[in-house]
Formats: sequence, structure tokens, C-alpha cells
Amino acid sequence: MSTTTGETMLRDALAQLDRAAERLKLDAWIHARLRHPERALVVSVPTLMDDGRVEVFTGYRIQHNNTLGPTKGGIRYSPLVDFDEVAALAMLMTWKCALMGLPYGGAKGGVACDTRRMSLREVERRHIEVTLKQHNWNIPRAAKALGIDRVTLYNKIKRYQIREDE
Repeated sequence: MSTTTGETMLRDALAQLDRAAERLKLDAWIHARLRHPERALVVSVPTLMDDGRVEVFTGYRIQHNNTLGPTKGGIRYSPLVDFDEVAALAMLMTWKCALMGLPYGGAKGGVACDTRRMSLREVERRHIEVTLKQHNWNIPRAAKALGIDRVTLYNKIKRYQIREDE
């Protein structure tokens, strides 16, 4: 059975953590806690394509650790994205924020799709749906995450015929 890129990334990130924990003589409880994400969300994102068909993409949001503050991390779009890859990237974001002295924890999102084969309209529609699902359809929070106001987001929901009841 072959190993995915995500499995390899996660294995490497955990090995780095284990080496650092040993060198720092990190408390066993803290070490164990840092080996696992605090929160993980897997969502199905049905997206209306320009030709009228519906394609369902799998999305992930991993919050690795929020000890230093609210979590931060973008969304990766790739046909190869999987849970392990997003977990590894969220873990690495935790280290990056901590090492830079930023008051944030690490997180990352990912959607398994090939944006090179999608129109700009399809990409935007899917990005909005993923963000809405990650924020439990809370339009003000999702709008803030997208960097737009609530009215603009609401209009995009209507224009793209995104189902608000999912």
C-alpha cells in the first residue's frame, strides 16, 4: 500500500515534534497534547458547476492548537489534499506562529479539487460554500473570514444559488 503525500507530511511533522520534545525535555502531557489537533472538521461541499451539474468536494478544517490565541491558517486547494496533509500544515502553522512570537495558534483548511479545471465563478462559489460550512452558516463570521461585508456575502449566496439550509 502506497503512502500519500499527506501521510508523509504528517509523519515528518510528528517526527520533528518528537525530536524537539526530547531535546527540550518537554513535559509528557504537553508533548502528547501537541501530537493531536484540538479540532477537526470534514465537510462535503456540493458545488453548482457552470454546466448545471453538481460536483461534491471534500473540505477539511484543522485547528491544531489555540494556546497562544485564536487559530490562523489559509485554505489549500488541490486534488491531492487529504486530512493528514491539512493536519500536518496546521501543526506547522502552530510552530511558525510560536517561533515568530505571534499571538495565534495554528490551523489550516483544505479542499480536494482541481481549480485549474474550474472557472473563476465555480472557484468563488465553492470557496464561499466552504467558508460558510466552516462557520456553521454564520453569515457575519463567514463574511469576516472572506474579507467582505455581510450584504455582499448574502448577495453572492443568492447569485450563486447556494442553498442556505444545508
